Amino acid sequence: MKKNILLPVFLTLILLFVTVNIVAQGKIAVTTKSKAPATIEIIQFHSEHRCVTCIKIEELTLETLKSFPNVPFLLVNVDDKKNEKIATQFEASGTALFLYNPKTLKKQDVSDLAFMNAGDKDKFVKELKKKIESFK
Repeated sequence: MKKNILLPVFLTLILLFVTVNIVAQGKIAVTTKSKAPATIEIIQFHSEHRCVTCIKIEELTLETLKSFPNVPFLLVNVDDKKNEKIATQFEASGTALFLYNPKTLKKQDVSDLAFMNAGDKDKFVKELKKKIESFK
């Protein structure tokens, strides 16, 4: 019986270790299939120590972006000195989620939507899809 309990615990610890290492890198870019410059990007800012909600927002944003394979996602650690310029540009000092057009420099803060719906996957995905589709 102890062997049956140890395997899930061991696998959970490995998953946690891998996740912490990915987060520690500070910035993750999901590549797009198109080589053309993106007209919209999704940028999530976070601090060094991430809360459950911050991690959930990332997870649900990536889930939403499955419907938009050409939209890049950037995960930016605001506590990392190398990200100071972009954090200042977006006035981000902690968890925040933005839609951004790198051509026009237009940005839309959708952090409220993300925080209000992080506990409801269907609503989060539906609302973020609407925002992405209407963003120009």
